[in-house]
Amino acid sequence: MNENRIQELLVLERAIDYRFSNPRLLDTALTHRSYVNENQDCAVDDNERLEFLGDAVLQLCISDLLVRKFPNSPEGQLSKIRSSLVNEKPLAETAKRLSIGALLLLGRGEELSGGRRKPSVLADAFEAVIAAIYTDGGYETTRAIIERLFLSLV
Repeated sequence: MNENRIQELLVLERAIDYRFSNPRLLDTALTHRSYVNENQDCAVDDNERLEFLGDAVLQLCISDLLVRKFPNSPEGQLSKIRSSLVNEKPLAETAKRLSIGALLLLGRGEELSGGRRKPSVLADAFEAVIAAIYTDGGYETTRAIIERLFLSLV
């Protein structure tokens, strides 16, 4: 990872108020499979495995937040609130607020088709960033960051 990339990632670290001990995790979280397919000689991983983990971590952290915030609400109501928060639209909007699109490593085709603005790409990258935080800093750190990012949406 070159110095320019490190400086770019620092902008996101400041936005989420978290400093990675392993910045490569964040770089991987922002690497789309199209970039890896077109740059196989770079020996980098795409963000799909992190996206998978991030989805589960996000579900757990939002569930935890809702149970604490609404101690008397029934499960059905909590499920509806959670599903309204953990879906493509609010995740993509959160990614936009954090300027994640500008930091994505995309292949040429994805770049030309507007990948930096696609809600699905942004939401997936955001989930991958959540997994990177979780992997680097653990559950409590991740929970606190998610709470800061989503409390106003609740």
